[in-house]
Amino acid sequence: MTIASTRRGILQGSVGLAAASVVSPATAQGGRTLKAVMHATLGVLDPFVTTAYITRNHGYLIYDTLFAMDAQNRPQPQMVQEWSVSPDRLIYDFRLRPELKFHDGAPVTSADVIASLARWSPRDALGTRLAGVTDRWEEVGAQRFRLHLKRPYGLVLETLGKPGGPVPFILPKRVVDIPADQRITDTTGSGPFRFVASEHRSGAQVVYERFAGYVPRSEPASGLAGGKVAKVDRVEWMEIADTQTAANALISGEIQVMENAPPDLMPLLRRSRGVTLKPRGVGNFMIMRFNSAQPPFNNRKVRQAVMAAVNQDDYLRAQVGDDTLTQRCNSILSCESPYAADVPGPGANLERGRALLRESGYANETVIIMHPADLPSGSAMAPVTEQLLKSMGMNVQVDSMDWNSLLARRNRNVPVEQGGWSIAWGLWSNLDLMSPVTNLNLDGRGARGYVGWADSPQMDRLRDAFAFETDPAKQQEIAAQLQRLSNEEAFSIPLGGYKAITAHRSNVRGVVADQILVFWNLEVA
Repeated sequence: MTIASTRRGILQGSVGLAAASVVSPATAQGGRTLKAVMHATLGVLDPFVTTAYITRNHGYLIYDTLFAMDAQNRPQPQMVQEWSVSPDRLIYDFRLRPELKFHDGAPVTSADVIASLARWSPRDALGTRLAGVTDRWEEVGAQRFRLHLKRPYGLVLETLGKPGGPVPFILPKRVVDIPADQRITDTTGSGPFRFVASEHRSGAQVVYERFAGYVPRSEPASGLAGGKVAKVDRVEWMEIADTQTAANALISGEIQVMENAPPDLMPLLRRSRGVTLKPRGVGNFMIMRFNSAQPPFNNRKVRQAVMAAVNQDDYLRAQVGDDTLTQRCNSILSCESPYAADVPGPGANLERGRALLRESGYANETVIIMHPADLPSGSAMAPVTEQLLKSMGMNVQVDSMDWNSLLARRNRNVPVEQGGWSIAWGLWSNLDLMSPVTNLNLDGRGARGYVGWADSPQMDRLRDAFAFETDPAKQQEIAAQLQRLSNEEAFSIPLGGYKAITAHRSNVRGVVADQILVFWNLEVA
């Protein structure tokens, strides 16, 4: 089938901010304010309750991590000064850098570390796995702590330095020691910038100021690791929903950075004097995610029917629209993964999808598709899916909402009649998909797992087998089994990948976007 919808046409229905919201000049002297437009509105401040990238990006400005991934995706010490592991690989000993302190002036201690990891680990798939092999965390001194394992586990440092949300950021113990059902609202961190709550205007701006008490590492910045040197006094995220308005602001110099340059505007940006386009080191991937706990997608054959009918080209053309940036890919790990396998995927066969739907016993249950109307990078997927499912003969309703409302509703595992949902979206950095252990779409723990609540003990057994396997060839084989199983069960449908491009003014130097766009080491000439 051919979908005629274009990304520009869909955006015309989105509500954007008036251009006046970005025309004011930088307020700091000497170019010390950097203004940027990010991919979404910041709505969730608690770094541990969502996988949303905008919350993760916010977290990297104001928090720090024990380890961080460098440009080659290797874990490097960040808050940790030194570490060692016992010969039997059951005890890890860590010592913090002595100069670490929080934004309120309090020193960072091992008690803060252990409390933060205790808050984070039950909310993260990789953290849960580490917790499962942990005997205890031990506070040895103010700056020293130990991890005691029940059995050797090869992903300790990768877990402590994982870049995907929820990230194991370190917060003050007093902040994380609140009831588990309450959200963290205190934004005290120890990162290179601090959040200016008094100037936060949802839908308009998010403001950060340089934290003078931050002492960066001496190593050069690499990916998310190394020296985080704040070279501007102030970072302002201007929340502009309309990409044309944002691009015009970049061209005129009213903003300096546009995190995601939309493909349909890149010819304009390329022609614009003073604008530089920078491909990110890791691509992005689009995934359709079913609520497998509720009808009709608790029926495996209904999920398989949609898998059979989906044509990745329809999604890539509607959402990206530039064949030079896109890649068809059937692997739920993304085709950038070293473990990617050539497995059967979406079939692009509408008649086969209709036949499977008839066989499934589908009883005309309502399918609720959540549509992030204010998110340019994901605004085309719901309309494409609506047309596809209606062509198959399904009863479809599209609920449009802002991205943050979608994230909140996505957490509700209730029937659609009670405000639940049927289809949501994953807009992933391939960095978070490449490993079978970190890829949340391979979480088969049912009600205890990732949104969508896929229930597959076999999937979880294979992930455990991968995590503890030391033979690379056997890991490759297990990863291939997981990819085949994922596409057979169709808890998620891979929709293809694309290259992400960051646009910035040519006088902005030190742009690091190997994995995500970071704001340390940026300077405005």
